[in-house]
Amino acid sequence: MTDPRISPDDTSRNDQRVLRVGTRGSPLALVQARQVAAALEIHSGGAWRGEIVTFTTSGDQLTTERLIDAGGKGLFTRELDAALDRGDVDVTVHSLKDVPSVLPDGQRFVAFPEREDPREGFLSPHAKSLADLKQGARVGTASLRREAQTLAQRPDVEIVTFRGNVATRMRKLEDGLADATYLAMAGLTRLGMAHLANPIPLDVMLPAAGQGIVGVVAREDLPEDAAEAFAKMNHAPTEAAAHIERAFLAALDGSCRTPIAAHTFDEGETWFMRGEVLSLDGKQTWSASGSCAKNASRDALAALGAELAGKIKDAAGGELPAFGGAW
Repeated sequence: MTDPRISPDDTSRNDQRVLRVGTRGSPLALVQARQVAAALEIHSGGAWRGEIVTFTTSGDQLTTERLIDAGGKGLFTRELDAALDRGDVDVTVHSLKDVPSVLPDGQRFVAFPEREDPREGFLSPHAKSLADLKQGARVGTASLRREAQTLAQRPDVEIVTFRGNVATRMRKLEDGLADATYLAMAGLTRLGMAHLANPIPLDVMLPAAGQGIVGVVAREDLPEDAAEAFAKMNHAPTEAAAHIERAFLAALDGSCRTPIAAHTFDEGETWFMRGEVLSLDGKQTWSASGSCAKNASRDALAALGAELAGKIKDAAGGELPAFGGAW
């Protein structure tokens, strides 16, 4: 039987089979998808090539709202999830921090390429850090986490809602809509724009769970040799961090409703994770940390994330802050 992924004009490409790679159409998302497609061709020995298929997601259509106001986490993946379910694409490529803590039924992660710089980047034409901003300065962000972390350090600043891709946010800064904003260093690095921001140390601002990680998702019927190519693309330390941090989110019912931060550190012989939840005004922080062996099973990795989430819930008396309602 002829593989339906082989198109008639593929004979000029040495009979390479085509794997349709679904992605958002933003510049950063396209860079990530193209990197995955290139790695697929290399790791499959040229048997497969990726064909990029772009989508505009619900999240992309938001320019001024917070994610939570429009439905929360999942707005950047919903259309891609549906396309994968329908068979319109064969795999999807996501920034992991945008992916809900539970994948749709019948979908699974097949690769986590090596993590990029997980730190936050501070951008401002007026200052090199949050501490250097003038009294009452305006900080642009649509992230509840970044808002809470900012207010925890600088309760005097004004938070203004700030959304859009890298170019949009840079333009808003130039137009004076805010005095400073944040962008993930991972995205800036992948776009060749890391020089525009001042990286914030992880002990000063903990990033979102999964920040800097790209996840490749497929249905269960992914051809075996394509799955093998993705397995070669997978970076084991990044996969371990992804499991720990996503388990932490899942145990907290993590969405964009609550300011949650987490990161897994490589401590040599162990994985060390630190997680925190903040009140919306930044006045309270509940944190927990712990470690597990490098050779821990996937279940043990997930158990670490869940355990730390439980400690935070206990410390907060079982009630954690949520935008628009109780936990």
